[in-house]
Amino acid sequence: MNGRAKRYESSGPFFRKLLKDPEVRFHYEQERARTKIALAVREARRRAHLTQAALARKIGSTQSVIARLESGSDTRTPTLPLLAHIAAACKGRLELGFRFKPAAKAA
Repeated sequence: MNGRAKRYESSGPFFRKLLKDPEVRFHYEQERARTKIALAVREARRRAHLTQAALARKIGSTQSVIARLESGSDTRTPTLPLLAHIAAACKGRLELGFRFKPAAKAA
């Protein structure tokens, strides 16, 4: 070894190019949404000082459903009514929104 650290290129340009493909972008955004939902459910449950089992009982479900939802690995997308029940059980409310790219300025 020559004692020099190996340099790695940033993966940013590769992923930006990959995400230009509409199908890849769609699947990426879908996974990103699942992950955000999983984190939001876990955070809400923890803020409410509930176990997965306690939350499941409050919404008439099972602990395994909550665990799958929080893991983000469930391929099924949770319904809005389920998320609203979870929010209410955690003394919160469900909010939904969209984000748009800024409009291009007219020349």
